[in-house]
Amino acid sequence: MRAYLSIIKIRFKLLIQYRTAAVAGIFTQFFFGMVRVMVFYAFYSMAPDRTSLTYIQAITYIWIGQAMLGMLPWNGDSEIQNLIRTGNVSYELLRPINLYNQWFCRAFALRTAPTILRAIPIFIIALFLLPKQYGMMFPSTLGAFVGWIITTFGALMISCAITNIINICTLWSISGDGIVRLLSAVVSFSSGMIVPLPLFPDWLKNILKVLPFGGLVDIPIRLYIQDIPIAELHRYFIFQMVWAGLLYGFGRWLLNRKLKGIVVQGG
Repeated sequence: MRAYLSIIKIRFKLLIQYRTAAVAGIFTQFFFGMVRVMVFYAFYSMAPDRTSLTYIQAITYIWIGQAMLGMLPWNGDSEIQNLIRTGNVSYELLRPINLYNQWFCRAFALRTAPTILRAIPIFIIALFLLPKQYGMMFPSTLGAFVGWIITTFGALMISCAITNIINICTLWSISGDGIVRLLSAVVSFSSGMIVPLPLFPDWLKNILKVLPFGGLVDIPIRLYIQDIPIAELHRYFIFQMVWAGLLYGFGRWLLNRKLKGIVVQGG
């Protein structure tokens, strides 16, 4: 366990240094956040009573999604993918540590460090500096805030498991670009990042609610805005943990299957 904690600590310290990239990400995410907020402002001005979310809940949904964008599994670990392409992944196989868990720890740092750098400034701006019609709401109860924190951890576990699957798929495809582009589109649409899931038609919501992607964005935010009662926190957190466990197990099986017949070229 100490070895895995050291991997997280070292990677976190390394990734936290990319402050220029974080500043660029803050401006980009804030810009697109404002564009989406204005779209929803126009939509709610024309149809204020036709949705299950209030206007303030909808724009809070948008801002939290923008702040936590870095936690979504929209790409893999570029260093791991480069090791696979060059053949230097063979050195990773010589280490006296489980390869999958090592990559999982790297994914944990990859999803947390950039997110923290970008999320805090966006939250400060959206909560305190924007006019009321464009800013996000505070959590109305302490329970809603605690529920958001707990399910955000569940979302992180799902994200790390999916990130590892992306890395492992590079062992088959070498470049990994295909799975990255496919998953980024599926995750963005199915998690609620593009359109909040409560605004989807019922038939589509019934499909998406059984998939793991809603656990990345939709569940934590809906607890924050109290669209999900805090009394149901345990049910949604169990849902996240079950999917995280299934994806974790699938990733380990996938990696072990490939390592039995791996051929290293290059190096």
